[in-house]
Amino acid sequence: MSATTTPARDATDTHDVPRRRRQWGSERRSEPLPIVHPRPSTAKLTWGRIAITATCLFWLAYVVSSVVRHFLNDVGGFRFTMEALSYVTVVTALTFSALMYLVARQGALTRFRTHERVPRGLLDGHFDDSHDSLTVLIPSYAEEPDIVRLTLWSAALQEYPDLRVVLLIDDPPSPSDPVDRERLNATRGLIGDIEEAMAVPHARAAAAYGAAHRELGDAPFASSSQLAALAAEYRAAAEWLDHMADEEVVADHVAEFFVDQVLVGLASELRLSLLAIEAALDQGGQMSATRLRELHRRLTWIFGAKLDSFERKSYASLSQEANKAMNINAYLGLMGRSWRPTPSAEGTILVEVSASDAQAGDITVPGSEYVLTLDADSQLLRDYCLRLVYFLEQPENHDVAIAQTPYSSYRGAPTRIERIAGATTDIQHILHQGMTHHNATFWVGANAVIRRRALDDIVQIETVAGFEIRTYIQDRTVIEDTESSIDLAAAGWRLMNYPERLSYSATPPDYGSLVVQRRRWANGGLLIFPKFWAQRRSRAAAGIPIGWGEFTLRFNYMASIAWASFALLLLLFYPYDGRLLSPLVVGAALPYFLCMASDLHLSGHRRLDVLRIYGFNLVLLPVNLAGVLKSMQQAFTGEKIPFARTPKVRNRTAAPGLHVLVPYLVVIYALITAWRGYTHENWGNVAFALFNAVLAAGAIRAYIGVRNSLADMTMGVVNWLFVPVASPSPVTHKPDTPGPVDWEGILYHGDRRLNRDLRRKKDRRRRAASTTMTPPARRSSHARREGGVGLTSGRGPAH
Repeated sequence: MSATTTPARDATDTHDVPRRRRQWGSERRSEPLPIVHPRPSTAKLTWGRIAITATCLFWLAYVVSSVVRHFLNDVGGFRFTMEALSYVTVVTALTFSALMYLVARQGALTRFRTHERVPRGLLDGHFDDSHDSLTVLIPSYAEEPDIVRLTLWSAALQEYPDLRVVLLIDDPPSPSDPVDRERLNATRGLIGDIEEAMAVPHARAAAAYGAAHRELGDAPFASSSQLAALAAEYRAAAEWLDHMADEEVVADHVAEFFVDQVLVGLASELRLSLLAIEAALDQGGQMSATRLRELHRRLTWIFGAKLDSFERKSYASLSQEANKAMNINAYLGLMGRSWRPTPSAEGTILVEVSASDAQAGDITVPGSEYVLTLDADSQLLRDYCLRLVYFLEQPENHDVAIAQTPYSSYRGAPTRIERIAGATTDIQHILHQGMTHHNATFWVGANAVIRRRALDDIVQIETVAGFEIRTYIQDRTVIEDTESSIDLAAAGWRLMNYPERLSYSATPPDYGSLVVQRRRWANGGLLIFPKFWAQRRSRAAAGIPIGWGEFTLRFNYMASIAWASFALLLLLFYPYDGRLLSPLVVGAALPYFLCMASDLHLSGHRRLDVLRIYGFNLVLLPVNLAGVLKSMQQAFTGEKIPFARTPKVRNRTAAPGLHVLVPYLVVIYALITAWRGYTHENWGNVAFALFNAVLAAGAIRAYIGVRNSLADMTMGVVNWLFVPVASPSPVTHKPDTPGPVDWEGILYHGDRRLNRDLRRKKDRRRRAASTTMTPPARRSSHARREGGVGLTSGRGPAH
């Protein structure tokens, strides 16, 4: 396992990709926070309780002193009464969200205070005799190959006894675009490259383990020569990792994390073990034979992962729904069985065969007790799998379905918006840890170790077009992990967040890609909450009632984006009576902002980032509202919202023009409100409006950019005015010339002419009616919708 056997990373792979220009105000720090959270002091816990109490008291004092007093005195008439009711509702909703933040935060601090890290020796001893297999599923769609490569390596280098890594490629199997085809071929080639690279160190580690096992025999202790051989293996393994790290091309802060934390971090742990082995050898210490075997076996675990890839769109019998959930469901439904690819008129289908009848060319998909789902832009630290599976296999955790570590952000973000979005991610990491304290854990889809038996408890089986479709993870909404959390809780399972930082995921680097992500996050919570509400009686009957802490935290998690968005909209654009304003409202919000500032500092960010996050939320207001309105649309229409994947590209993603325009409207209206408040000497409104205007304007400049926003708004107008001309389908033969008979299609589908003829008759009737009833001045636009006429440059129709 010499250093020369490590395959060098081709510099041309990433040298042609330009590094994103680092902005002023971006993050200079590149090293992540410690894996184990610092133990909070008694004073910190005490101040947390004080913050919760102060929030409740300030809100109660405001309701009593400012609202009830006005009602009792009957001041202002009907309009004032309606405004007061509206204002107190808005303040109550926002205060409730702030209170839930403080409650979750307090739970996280309590967990951090009591958490003890499991020693390495216990982990090795636990997996000594028996262990269950683990399959890592990495769904990928149109991802950059170099990003997927880092994720695959971080999963393949996990220290786990029986590990299988499967890349679920969801790209069209035969793209026509040369760029897409080149990217797909590069993604397909990753598996072979990694397997080839790991074969050399694994062969050496396996040979050394076999030799040590034979030499030890029944001896209780290892000899000095065996310790020296073990030290040589650890030194060679560390050198192999160091050499690979030296050959990596660091194109961005994500690649830097991979080199420093995945490769060099693992090498450092091996060198630490090497130090102990050499010390035992120098001091004449006796190492037990069992411990020697465990240390040798550890190297075989590190380099022994099996890698594979799967493309569900190559098989017509699998679900073709365009979302991540069904990509994972398709493979889960195949696990533990053998399948024979069989040609049909519909395309290649998979037919199940027994294991004894499996032949060459058949697909055998091994089953496993545990499944790890991992996003293609995420990375795991070295002992993620080992620690989480150990946690799941403890007797007190027999009913835990999912164990995860809520992901943290990569440090060293080159753009301001990525730095602030990463700060919100790190805050969410703390809140999710606190939700576990109240049994209100939600599955965060970037990474999770899932017990397969729990998935079997929530599976839904249906037959679609004659094929069995198994749905483990519901795709009714675009936040499929949230809905699955409710399904698992209804089946009697618990979910847990492991209180360490062991996973990291990418944060969108520009406003356009962030719009796609946050709009998806805001969509679906309102649709899922009724399912959670309906579980109250069934869970109480099963002996696992929903407590107040769990209920309020889950309710806030699923619905707070909706009420917070509308509440903020009212505060920004409705001119409330100045008599409703009170310092008590500020007092109710102050503990929230102070605690968030403290949490940002705890997470390695700046305390003043709390103000930047406020401005960040102002520019995201139209994004959150769009997601909420999409949920309402789905509730009324019953149609699923298409799953929009977050773009993971190094160049800028354009944002919708309307989402860029609204933040400017916020600034303009805030300035108008400030001027109106000044003329009426309503100083409270003046202060609040100026506060919003300054922070929103600063957020536009920092996170969107004036030049980029003008370009996006211009393109939004252009895309709205101009409609591309539909290209006519090429005619390969005369209509009256019969083509070859699709005999396979006829035998497979039967008679499909009836439905086709009915559709044609309906289209003819619709065209005849539109020609008769449509006014002449509007016929060109109607014809354009039918596909016959298009606009080219706005000067008139072109045929």
